[in-house]
Amino acid sequence: MPVAIITGASKGLGRALAAALAARGWDLVLDARGAGALKEAAEAVSGPGTRVAALPGDVTDAGHRADLVAAAGRLGGLDLVVSNASALGAEPLVRLGELPLPGLRRALEVNVVAALGLVQEALPLLRESAAGAVVAVSSDAGAEAYATWGGYGASKAALDQLAAVLGVEEPGLRVWAVDPGDMATGLYAAAVPDDDDPRPAPESVVPAFLRLLDERPASGRYDAPALVEGR
Repeated sequence: MPVAIITGASKGLGRALAAALAARGWDLVLDARGAGALKEAAEAVSGPGTRVAALPGDVTDAGHRADLVAAAGRLGGLDLVVSNASALGAEPLVRLGELPLPGLRRALEVNVVAALGLVQEALPLLRESAAGAVVAVSSDAGAEAYATWGGYGASKAALDQLAAVLGVEEPGLRVWAVDPGDMATGLYAAAVPDDDDPRPAPESVVPAFLRLLDERPASGRYDAPALVEGR
């Protein structure tokens, strides 16, 4: 069966993707920092014929990234890496003039450096796959200028560029940066705690990711709501 690594998989979009892939018979290696929440998520998505390895840890730790890839190897290989783990840089978000630089460094480490580090670790296995793919979960904040989203947006813009270059350098793989659009997630609640406007559940955009896996369009940046609508 195909094997995927999903970071930030204990809740939100990561967990929703894990559930959808497990339902399709994928074997999974799941990552999150919280061991308890990750264990619960892994048990929830597990089913007959699906093997799930749950490895709590921090994606900025090179040893942890190596453990994730090693776990995939023990499941038989690696076909998909989903870099979904994210850090905001400040909770709640603040304007750039007030953004703590350690927070910005943390956002860059989690959202950019760790994502590339995981791909570097995974490349030998991905190249062996008949359908190797990388998904970098992006954000419209990486393409548009929104007040208070500067640090997070800068990290996602950098992630987009890494994904674009990786797609050129690795023509045998598919590398997709995917903007999931607005979602009701813990990350958004931490970013803007006073915003009570209703937002779609992460599960609503999962079909976009499945469409990418099914149709395997060219490497590039994609908008999940547009994919869901068939555009």
